[in-house]
Amino acid sequence: MSLRDQALAAGLQPEWTDAGGREQVVPDSALRAILDALGDSDDGDVTFASADVGAPLTLPAGWHGLAELALEGGETRSVSIADIATSGIEVSGYHTLLQGNQALRLAVAPPRCFTIEDAAPGRRLWGPAVQIPALRGAHPGAFGDFGTLTEAARAFGARGADALAISPTHALFPADASRFSPYAPSSRQFLNVLLADPALVGFDVGAQPGPELIDWQGGIPTRLTQLRRAYDDRASAFADALAEFRAAGGDALEGHARFDALHAHFFAQTGASGWQDWPAAFHDPEGAAVRAFVAEHASDVEFYAFLQWLARRGLDAAQQAATGAGMRIGLIADLAVGLDVGGSHGWSRRGDLLTGLSIGAPPDPLGPDGQNWGITGFDPRALRRTGFEAFIATIRSALASAGGIRIDHAFGLRRLWVVPDGASAAEGAYLDMPFTDMMRIVALESQRAQAIVIGEDLGTLPEGFREVMTERAMMGMRVLWFERDADGFVPGDTWTRDAVAMTGTHDLPTVAGWWQGRDIDWTWTLGRRSDAPDEAADRANRVEDRHQLWAALDTWDAEPAPDSAAPVVDIALKRIAETPCALAILPIEDLVGLVEQPNLPGTIDEHPNWRRRMPDTTEALLARPAVSARIDAINTGRTA
Repeated sequence: MSLRDQALAAGLQPEWTDAGGREQVVPDSALRAILDALGDSDDGDVTFASADVGAPLTLPAGWHGLAELALEGGETRSVSIADIATSGIEVSGYHTLLQGNQALRLAVAPPRCFTIEDAAPGRRLWGPAVQIPALRGAHPGAFGDFGTLTEAARAFGARGADALAISPTHALFPADASRFSPYAPSSRQFLNVLLADPALVGFDVGAQPGPELIDWQGGIPTRLTQLRRAYDDRASAFADALAEFRAAGGDALEGHARFDALHAHFFAQTGASGWQDWPAAFHDPEGAAVRAFVAEHASDVEFYAFLQWLARRGLDAAQQAATGAGMRIGLIADLAVGLDVGGSHGWSRRGDLLTGLSIGAPPDPLGPDGQNWGITGFDPRALRRTGFEAFIATIRSALASAGGIRIDHAFGLRRLWVVPDGASAAEGAYLDMPFTDMMRIVALESQRAQAIVIGEDLGTLPEGFREVMTERAMMGMRVLWFERDADGFVPGDTWTRDAVAMTGTHDLPTVAGWWQGRDIDWTWTLGRRSDAPDEAADRANRVEDRHQLWAALDTWDAEPAPDSAAPVVDIALKRIAETPCALAILPIEDLVGLVEQPNLPGTIDEHPNWRRRMPDTTEALLARPAVSARIDAINTGRTA
């Protein structure tokens, strides 16, 4: 079998089309390295199938005659394999087909996701996007938490917002203050306990310094100490609730709490980054060494379980505050595309994940050099082999305290750009994912949770991807900076209803920053790649871009000077609100008119990623005359 045929058999794409429409060929050396990392391509026994409600069902070989169909919920009926293969199953849900010693799990999906039209018929909604740690609240702290988020939800709900898009809340590595990026989690099935609010158990942490930039190195240990004191002082009062939470969380929660306790132990001893750096005896989650550690450090394990309980209570409270303030959707959770292989999930269920490979993106408008994110993702063979258990659990965790979900890099449902460990992003290739199955599961979970679904569809677009998004009612993202054609920016009134209108994202310049050329400052200060040959040409191009944007914003006012961004922010937000899109999501940085963006992709320490704070509490910011006027214009634009 040729190298190309081996690659195709493993789900790799030896050729691909880049964002500019140019055909690219993956070098043989890259294909060999990726195939070596993938290893055996056998999916194992087929134990899972998916279908749409009432649609023909494709079953693996060996199924014929009569079988028992156990519907989710308990009902069992005898069925003809020929009949369900032809006519399908009319009840959505996760069912099991039984015949002799064979069992097949079936995911039968509704036609589409839950939508804005379902939540608020005939209305066009809006909401802000916030980075939770950036928020300030009534009680000053080193960084925002779920209590601060609850305050923000009430404040925005009172001003007419129906949604509140939030940064990822996935579990990180609490003992390691250097691991604060929300997009490199330890597990996506549990929460970032550093965002837990001690006030929920009556513990007052007092006022803490709240500088302009978050001091994670100082703030995380301080917060963990406060949380430990809250546990030591108050946990007994909530012992029954905690015991109930641990029982409901089962082995998965216990495994995660054990990981956090072990990680804290070995990080303090040796600076171990992940489980691979622990003594070999602790690599087995069920081994004797781990059992002995758990017995000896039972209170530490319970502490981390307590933190998960407290964090979930806090996130639930924020969603309740949002809907209680009148929001139709409430929180929109953010699902990171991958996770750290050295984290909790990689330790407890390493077979779920790709090993020896990182995921990222080829060169595209979001990252001209390509991106190697240093994280991993689900192995498509493992997903099929396990009946998509981990994927389903991940979606459910994200929707447990939310009315919507944004799937980061949604193209990852169709294909992942995988890069051998130690290689550059350019030495990667696309690996096919079980797209049809995953989209059916997303629709099923969306309807079960009555939650909308947004897919980040920016970058190198797979052929046919947006058509499938439309069929499933997964909303795409229409971001001001990317809505252009050969003549310049595309007017917002041409944007479609089945998408989310946005001025920007956490990875892009703010409106004020773009108008002032702050992104250009960063590009040339840091020596980053640019399409322009030099800085002067880059700035000259921005002059023309400003003319085109101002023309597209369709206002009779004279174009403001580069250092006068406020009028541009005003009209840009107003025009985004006026688009036909069913939902508008506006970064809080744009609502306030800030210049700096939260994250600069491709940087770690060169730019203060995930460290910027809001200049005041959310309540105070929304009371500012300029911000209040913008919100009034947004509310008017959404109801016009």
